Amino acid sequence: MITIKEKGIQDYTSTWKEMISFTENRSKDTEDELWTLEHNSVFTQGLTGKPEHLLKETEIEVIQSDRGGQITYHGPGQLIVYCLIDIKRLGIGVKQMVSIIEKSIIDLLSDYSIASHKINGAPGVYVDGSKIAALGLKVKRGKTYHGLSLNIDMDLAPYRLINPCGYKDLNVTQMSNLTDNKLDLVSIKKQLTNHLSNYVSRT
Repeated sequence: MITIKEKGIQDYTSTWKEMISFTENRSKDTEDELWTLEHNSVFTQGLTGKPEHLLKETEIEVIQSDRGGQITYHGPGQLIVYCLIDIKRLGIGVKQMVSIIEKSIIDLLSDYSIASHKINGAPGVYVDGSKIAALGLKVKRGKTYHGLSLNIDMDLAPYRLINPCGYKDLNVTQMSNLTDNKLDLVSIKKQLTNHLSNYVSRT
């Protein structure tokens, strides 16, 4: 059973601290949770993030996070799903959890007739080589936190200030550029968390 919590628009640091607290205080019987939200405009660096991937000085805050991966951007119009999952209880490893997240995003995009794919060695989801979704997880005592970001209808300009996820000249795209369908964030949240819940329940 997974509990889904809608958090609205949230400050990055306070949500990050809340994830850590949840993970450290959960018991072996605590239900897994998916948190859906948007962040205020922010760059986040992963644990191994290299400062040279921030290409220009910016007024946008840069936060050193404890997730995996390099630098990425979050802002309004991008869906965040944080995955607070006890993978040890499920009997899966972090690679399988990453695969579940990627497959869920690919299924969601397929619901909107957007063909997407993975790239070996480069976590995330891509459309014709352009990145549409990023992911980064932290595992502590067999439990994950952090999760995924999916670009829906946002200002992509800040991505030009970075090498997204550490890749030079990587193009970034979003759902609104790829479909004529009206995009409803509430519906997308429900569809994506359904895909995630279904994959997790089948493990």
